[in-house]
Amino acid sequence: MASLTKLKRAVCGFAVGLFCLSTPVVAQTGDWPSRPITLIIPFGPGSGADLVGRLINTPLGELLGQPVIIQNMAGAGGSIGAARAAHSAPDGYTVVIGAVDTFGQGPLLRKKQQYDPRADFDPVGLAFIQPLVLITRKNLNLHNLAEFSDYVKKNQAKMQFGSSGVGSAPHLVCSELIRAMNASVIHVSYRGSAEAMQDLMAGQLDFYCALASTAVSQMSAGNVDAVAVLTRERSAVLPDVPTAKEQGYDIGDFYYWMGLFLPKGTPQPIVDKFNKALSAVLDRPDVQKRLKDFATVVAPADRRSPAYLRRFLNDEITFWAKSIKEKGIEPN
Repeated sequence: MASLTKLKRAVCGFAVGLFCLSTPVVAQTGDWPSRPITLIIPFGPGSGADLVGRLINTPLGELLGQPVIIQNMAGAGGSIGAARAAHSAPDGYTVVIGAVDTFGQGPLLRKKQQYDPRADFDPVGLAFIQPLVLITRKNLNLHNLAEFSDYVKKNQAKMQFGSSGVGSAPHLVCSELIRAMNASVIHVSYRGSAEAMQDLMAGQLDFYCALASTAVSQMSAGNVDAVAVLTRERSAVLPDVPTAKEQGYDIGDFYYWMGLFLPKGTPQPIVDKFNKALSAVLDRPDVQKRLKDFATVVAPADRRSPAYLRRFLNDEITFWAKSIKEKGIEPN
């Protein structure tokens, strides 16, 4: 009889254990968040993602009622931090800043995938956008795309353009522009944007398709010339620079975008609560003012939903997969 009693207790304990294991997140959803949240930034301190992350983490924490703690996880073009987030528990306590390079381009350029941007994440919302801008070394004296195109076609064999790495947004966007001009220019890959900008100002490079946050200060200082914003509409942060489309080259709409993503399987109430808090932070005038200092603007309100970011990400991956294939860039 004692053995039977022990068996019954064991079976009951096992059944309760199975129930607890099958519903750990759901049981806690109503209390979320009850402890600090980790915001993974897959780049180092001082990067564009780090700057905007540190601008929103405190007000996000205030709205959610728990601190949002930043964790920089740089390396491998942002894939280390993104992979860490992808493999975290889907309980709302780990969120990552995903961007065009880490989610839209980088995974297409690696043979060994550490994460799948679409399958491994639940989008929270698109948050920040900034344009890419074509800039040239100062002594080229090219002030519009007509002059630039003419110069490239005549001098392409001896020209060089830089980027912050093979497959980075500056590399792929400049390649799109060069292809539209039926030209071929040598690409020089750097470990980061700072090194590329330094060589551009020193005259070692001829041009660079830079993130606005990288270009604005050097443009203001007169160290480089801006030829075109590489988006279809003029930028609020560069209102006096005409677009490529205005100048006859409708090559695309190239923004460096960033959004927040949670691990796949995060309960929808948590995603929705996070999205609501994010949107409220992005609507704050002080946040928008600070972002403008980084040549960055917030995503429009109608583009901040999880559903929009999911569609947007899918379109970005489809576009860049086609572009990378057409350029003959092989994954490594």
